[in-house]
Amino acid sequence: MDIGDSRMLDRIKEAVEEYGEIMIRTDNGTEAELHKHNTEFLDDDVIKVDADDEVHWVDGNKIEHFWIHYDF
Repeated sequence: MDIGDSRMLDRIKEAVEEYGEIMIRTDNGTEAELHKHNTEFLDDDVIKVDADDEVHWVDGNKIEHFWIHYDF
């Protein structure tokens, strides 16, 4: 993935598409998993995560850090 000069939210969209699952940390320290099959990027920079028994909305502009897990 080439992160270049893109915005953090654009990088996250690309990472979810490429890896299928990523972890995020917001500016207040909250962590969450984004999965390709249940994550939707809305027009207003909000990320909607439809989990099994609850729905979360994350402000995409508040994400400070993301990472992936590699299976070895």
